Amino acid sequence: MDFILDPWPWYVSGPLFALVMLSLTVFGKNFGMSSNLRTLCAIGGAGKWASFFKFDIKTQKWNLVVVLGAIIGGYLGSHFLQNQPDIAISASTIEALQQMGFQDPGASILPPELFSLDALSQPKTLFMLILGGFLVGFGTRYAGGCTSGHAISGLSNLQLPSLVAVIGFFIGGLIMTHLILPQLF
Repeated sequence: MDFILDPWPWYVSGPLFALVMLSLTVFGKNFGMSSNLRTLCAIGGAGKWASFFKFDIKTQKWNLVVVLGAIIGGYLGSHFLQNQPDIAISASTIEALQQMGFQDPGASILPPELFSLDALSQPKTLFMLILGGFLVGFGTRYAGGCTSGHAISGLSNLQLPSLVAVIGFFIGGLIMTHLILPQLF
């Protein structure tokens, strides 16, 4: 079966997302992906080594449904909702990316220079992935949640710490994009 559906328009997906957030608020739950990783690590026995993973896993069963939904949704989205429109990138950005070594900027959402199996064989790329993963994990724990949890759930609940965290995420992203990434390539 090889057919492509158009992605849902904002006026359909937006209210559905708002309905999900409202239902989570009504039932006293918070949306975020980092808590799912904590639950999976606890199921795998990480509580033997760190007290952070010692908690009642049964209270987080609903979170595992979120993981399953993300996996199924990612599969459906990548196989049936991927119409690959041209990616609009400014000429100056294309030129800057080409100077960094990207062959065809804008041809795909995930450039093969960073997101291919060949890229994993490069020591520099492997180092960046390991360091980036460590920093994301540390930052998630330090900030008390991940970007999706703070930006979606925390801001929906008008939590000031989430606003501070989201501002920090954006500042960090800008610093990475404009100051650090050009030095790495």
